[in-house]
Amino acid sequence: MTASGWIDIPSALEPGRHFMQGDEACAEGAIAAGCNYYAGYPITPASEIMQHICVRFADMPSGIPAGTPARKFMQMEDEIASIASCIGAAWAGAKSMTATSGPGLSLMLENIGYAIITETPCVIVDIQRAGPSTGQATRPAQGDVMQARWGAHGDYEIIVLSPWSTQEMYSQTIRAFNLAERFRVPVILLADEAVGHLRENLEVTTPVRTYVRTSDNQKGPFVGSDIPPMPPLGSGKKLLITGSTHDEWGYRRTSSPEAQADLTEHLRSKILSHASEIIKTEALLCDEDRLDALLIAYGFSARSARGAIAIARRDGMRVGLLRLKTLWPFADEAIRELAQRSTHILVPEMNQGQVLREVQRIAPRAQGYNKTNGEVIMPQEIAEALKEIMR
Repeated sequence: MTASGWIDIPSALEPGRHFMQGDEACAEGAIAAGCNYYAGYPITPASEIMQHICVRFADMPSGIPAGTPARKFMQMEDEIASIASCIGAAWAGAKSMTATSGPGLSLMLENIGYAIITETPCVIVDIQRAGPSTGQATRPAQGDVMQARWGAHGDYEIIVLSPWSTQEMYSQTIRAFNLAERFRVPVILLADEAVGHLRENLEVTTPVRTYVRTSDNQKGPFVGSDIPPMPPLGSGKKLLITGSTHDEWGYRRTSSPEAQADLTEHLRSKILSHASEIIKTEALLCDEDRLDALLIAYGFSARSARGAIAIARRDGMRVGLLRLKTLWPFADEAIRELAQRSTHILVPEMNQGQVLREVQRIAPRAQGYNKTNGEVIMPQEIAEALKEIMR
């Protein structure tokens, strides 16, 4: 029986400065968080995650860092098998992860729904590329925002994180594992090709703070408490794990209105009641009582937005940036507070306005700058768009 809570473990990567690719940093973050099972299928632009973690798993014997179980890597026949394997490994006690891009995420979504209803912690990394369908496999985009949130059918909440740097590909991957274990939910790390293939410095510190799930089986492993315990298969507990509507002990209740209502409310409330712990944003140059314009951005587009602020400030405009580090649950309150102090709101993104629609729920006057030609948004483009909306 394991008590849940936070523990510190030594860094699996030598502390100090490293120069590496975003995808590689993601793999290192997974290892640092205690990931000991990876199942995946190669797909551009996420393949480097699989390649790097395969090599690193082979280099690291069990017990390094102290107490870490043996790490297992499995190349599966496709993305459907990959996520299914990760779910099974999680129920065997592993910290599991897979990585893909948009087409692969589409294939995973039925099993992601299964992970949601069975409250299975795992991490899914989506390095977005231009679509739809095969699209431009090597070009950046941010078109999977709504797929990540609403791709599985039914009513539920999910956690989606958005890194903007190699540093955050490392730290946000660690956070993804901690959130998955803490809330027993699949967590999606939603990056874009420009961040996944970016090479820059990564600062590694030790120790790494990680969350340990509880396996106390005095309560049912589903529904019955805020975050139910999760005893692993093979531990002697009687586990019933089903994708059908079930009660707190896993018994199917497919004709019970009460069981269905309790289950869907639980899947929502265990995330939304902890929204303040989950949602993270960063406000840059937003201290004035009144802003001429507010940029709301995420991922690589937020880097360009930061550059656009510098251009706008040189031109005498009071412009700030709200960066969404968590995409789902959505940062309604942070947006509402800054929108009230901003004359104009611009949302630059590499899609046709997926986050813009969410911002407009809170601030209907918000406008978008959208780019879907397979190229990143440049700072000067956002600066010009700002001038246009402020005329």
